[in-house]
Amino acid sequence: MSYSGEYLVKLARRTIETFLRSKIKIKSPKDAPSDLKDQSGVFVTLHRIDQGDKPVLRGCIGRIQSPGSTLIQSTIDSAIDAIIHDYRFPNVTYSELDKITIEVTVLSIPKKIEVNDPEEYFDIIEIGRHGLIAERGSIQRGLLLPQVPVEQGWDIKSYLDYVCQKAGLPSNSWQNLETAISSFEGFIFSEISPNGEIKPKLSH
Repeated sequence: MSYSGEYLVKLARRTIETFLRSKIKIKSPKDAPSDLKDQSGVFVTLHRIDQGDKPVLRGCIGRIQSPGSTLIQSTIDSAIDAIIHDYRFPNVTYSELDKITIEVTVLSIPKKIEVNDPEEYFDIIEIGRHGLIAERGSIQRGLLLPQVPVEQGWDIKSYLDYVCQKAGLPSNSWQNLETAISSFEGFIFSEISPNGEIKPKLSH
């Protein structure tokens, strides 16, 4: 998977560079590794690194599952969304690209965590291993990637609180069994420096 992960990160960068330079969305390459032609969730994360400063989030958008869309196409779509459709940030500019690192997280299939008592979440969820999705009904849904609580220094309670907030719910909604909490694992590949070496990244 390491080779394919490197391919995805390079594809995301090429997609972003092409779109910012010419406003053209590249087509899905026909020579992509075969394992990337399956359907899978994927997120593209951008961090800006200014000299002497810590990396700062610059955009992060993805897809949990895209029926009918390959991992390749989902990466292309998510890369473009990350630079122009993340409402938290102004659009990324071409001149910024030499300060931005690109990270691609491939998601396993999410599975609902079945519990009889919300306190059981503390024995099941592993920081650094599990990404979380909080859902209530068909509209309210929030997702946090497995690397997020590690980067933020959260414990499991804080992680549950924040994923509920991401879904637009009160932070303690995970204590109500009407709120579905699902977990997934992420296979993370990241540039070490802008347009630099690409390595698998452990979230824990």
